[in-house]
Amino acid sequence: MTQLFSPMTMRGTEIANRIWLAPMCQYSCESEDGMPNTWHLVHLGARAQGGFGLILTEASAVLPEGRISPQDAGIWNDDQAEAWSSITDFVHSQGSRIGVQLAHAGRKASTYRPFEGNPRGSVPESEGGWPTLGASAIAYPGYEEPQEMTKDDIAEVVDAFSAAAVRAIDAGFDLVELHAAHGYLLHSFLSPLSNERTDEYGGDLAGRSRMLTETYQAVRAAVGEEVPVFVRLSASEWREGGFDIAEAVVVSRDLKERGVDLIDVSSGGNFPVKVPVGPGYQVPLSAAIRAEGVNTGSVGLITDPEQAETILASEQADAIFLARAALREPAWPQRAAHDLGVEPGPYPPQYTRGAW
Repeated sequence: MTQLFSPMTMRGTEIANRIWLAPMCQYSCESEDGMPNTWHLVHLGARAQGGFGLILTEASAVLPEGRISPQDAGIWNDDQAEAWSSITDFVHSQGSRIGVQLAHAGRKASTYRPFEGNPRGSVPESEGGWPTLGASAIAYPGYEEPQEMTKDDIAEVVDAFSAAAVRAIDAGFDLVELHAAHGYLLHSFLSPLSNERTDEYGGDLAGRSRMLTETYQAVRAAVGEEVPVFVRLSASEWREGGFDIAEAVVVSRDLKERGVDLIDVSSGGNFPVKVPVGPGYQVPLSAAIRAEGVNTGSVGLITDPEQAETILASEQADAIFLARAALREPAWPQRAAHDLGVEPGPYPPQYTRGAW
């Protein structure tokens, strides 16, 4: 058995293999009500048919104002949770697990979806946009300036994450992931470049990580001890003076001690920067965190099965998240099984006639 096709169990939840679908925004809630629809069922369901052990949804807002765009998915009400339940049911029918990425976009909210022909930047209120909130009143370049959050604002968002987590488990999700990466709200608190607060939610790393810690603790209390909880971090901002791998290691170690089950290791997104992109360019970040005894998933230009297997075999990560490669090839795990000599591959019975 290869590492890539070995199961992984967390808090009693077994995931059949280590090939996991990364969260990827679809910007496809056309009614602008946060309701997942047929697009989400087909998109996520196809990857379950294709053999991914774990499916993670796109960033799903815990409050309406937490959406990146008006067309983002949400889980801030029970109707949305009920709509998600048909998707979780189908994914489970294919033998896969499914998790929801809980998110609040913060100062990067209320923007046009990045489809060809659309404007860029913040959507004005006259077109369905809304005022945004941030750790500090520091705008993401090209976007409207957010309002610095009050302590009451912070408490409301923490409560919203907790309530959304309960809805998610009731809707059949196997686990939840907190989105603390890519410049969105929780990340904006972590970074000294976007957090200039002088209260207990700013200053040193302990202060800047307080909101993430409080959010995790509220979610853990809400879902109980049986549900795995992941956190996605941008482990480097690729910018001097920003949240970096040294701080990410400290935060990850602290989160593990508090009961977080896995760190989904990404990078960037808090400011426009030139990222040194290349095959597996974020793997060293995952490896540095994993070296501290923390479970990690690695993502970012991992496209070849042997490349993915080597990352796991060399103990640089515990799982592989695929993003763009999975968009191109929904059945990537089936090809990987063939390339690595794993038989039988992860095929639904309807598809065995098309086996590699």
